[in-house]
Amino acid sequence: MMSRLQPCLLSWLLLATCFYHSLEMATNLQQSFKTDLLHFYHTLILPDGKETTVHLLKDVLKRYYFVLEEGRTSAPLTVTVTPCDVPIEWSIRVHKSSTNYLGKAVQDKLDVEESPKFQKTAKIVSTLFSYRGNSVETYTGTSYYSAVYMFEFLSVERDTHITVYLATHTTSEHLYPELPADPRIDVIGIGHTTVTLAWKHSPTALQDKENTQYCVLMNEKHNYKSLCAAETAIRSSGMKSYQALAFSLPQYGALLDTQQVMILSNGELSIISKASNGEVRQTCVGTKNSYTVPNLTPSTQYYFDVFVVNFLTNASAAFTGTFARTLEEPEPKVTDMKDGKMIQLTLDGRKQKSYTLQYQARHKQVQFAFQSCSGQVQVEISRNGKVLMSERFAGLRHFVLKGRIGDTYSVQLGSTEPSNASVKVQVSSLFHKPFFPALPESLKIKSFSKLRTCNSVTIAWLGTQQLSKYCVYKKQIEEDQVWMETRNADRCSGPESRQKGDKVLCKYFHEANLHRAVTTATIKGLEAGIVYLFDVYLIGPSGMPVRYYSKAVKTRKKC
Repeated sequence: MMSRLQPCLLSWLLLATCFYHSLEMATNLQQSFKTDLLHFYHTLILPDGKETTVHLLKDVLKRYYFVLEEGRTSAPLTVTVTPCDVPIEWSIRVHKSSTNYLGKAVQDKLDVEESPKFQKTAKIVSTLFSYRGNSVETYTGTSYYSAVYMFEFLSVERDTHITVYLATHTTSEHLYPELPADPRIDVIGIGHTTVTLAWKHSPTALQDKENTQYCVLMNEKHNYKSLCAAETAIRSSGMKSYQALAFSLPQYGALLDTQQVMILSNGELSIISKASNGEVRQTCVGTKNSYTVPNLTPSTQYYFDVFVVNFLTNASAAFTGTFARTLEEPEPKVTDMKDGKMIQLTLDGRKQKSYTLQYQARHKQVQFAFQSCSGQVQVEISRNGKVLMSERFAGLRHFVLKGRIGDTYSVQLGSTEPSNASVKVQVSSLFHKPFFPALPESLKIKSFSKLRTCNSVTIAWLGTQQLSKYCVYKKQIEEDQVWMETRNADRCSGPESRQKGDKVLCKYFHEANLHRAVTTATIKGLEAGIVYLFDVYLIGPSGMPVRYYSKAVKTRKKC
């Protein structure tokens, strides 16, 4: 009986031994394959838990690989790909090994020859995911230690770059901020120069208010599906390369080039970029979930995007963009001007508001006079719908125009600066009544250092051939106030706006020889080591004052 069973036992023993060696060989081949892959192609391995920037050449397929770390049989797999420009094609393919699959072939550079004894083994290769487009896409699944994952990326339009984030740890902090269930942006208000936006809160922003902010991007071209895409578009439109602006805003450390303007208002930092395709504006608004975009152009369509940004990880997520068209600019209100009557206007540079004045000529010649009280003013004069002149100025301007009796003149005024400007306007056909006194070549006041003492200073200014009244006023100020006092001075205000104690003297002066038309004044009774601001007002026959440029002088400390 035993003699009959011996051949069978030997056969079973031989079969078991072969099976054991097959398993051992499969395991060794699998481990060897992974080791060789990591050794020779370590630069093509996607890191776990980090964002990787991938540069793609047009029509050149690029592959990256990933294998689960040793000691983990399986783990969740999350892959997020963010195109930064044009649409791309990308896919995830998996190469699995089994007890029947003892070798593995990877395309192109990773091809390996199989042993002849295993040539009949079938390859277990499958596609887990594929996508074509320029949206941010995320794949979620499970990764296994027995598999090699291959990621293929292709751009068919032009050279571009993308970012890839791969993670296998659910307990690790999410790189990208979380969007609300409804990621749409609502337009809740539209004006001539403003659009008000609102959106639902991001769970990330509610949980981590210190490190998370909302950033609003406005442009006139189209919506962007990622902050990366928006920045790429700005660079490609002709701007110099710059760092991600939104990520630098909380530290106010963004490096701006000559085509960018940084504005800090009400705790919000805005970056305005002048690109060839129009203005692009980025504003980070903290954790507020609404924002009114100011200083827009009437009757213009704008595109708005909101990004929730984690400033610790430099990662962002995009809400669904929207667009809106500002209201048409209303017809400007026209104010009729009366002959010889002075009109003073305040021009709002922030709202780009302009004023239109109208005058009907009573004579063939008409004279216009403008005095800029503060800021720079843009003036345009038209006659019967035809533009006669357009000019920017600060100070005094006179224009004499010739036409016909009954001609209608239109004057349009606006500020050339973001801040407000003030201007006085006067028009008349009566040339025997001048608006302003004759003016000297310069309205600057000069001080003499050698004549300066501890309690007195001497100043000088130019006069004219016309007998006029000159009044001198003084004001004590701090040294750090000099710049603001001289810059913000209202040049239209007269002596009536000054305090009684500021008045020093008034005198009449004229000189037929303009080369000698210089007058002086010595102001006494001053304190030592103190800064004084001196003003001179020229008052002509019409009583209209003209203010010289303020002059700051400091008395000597020791004499």
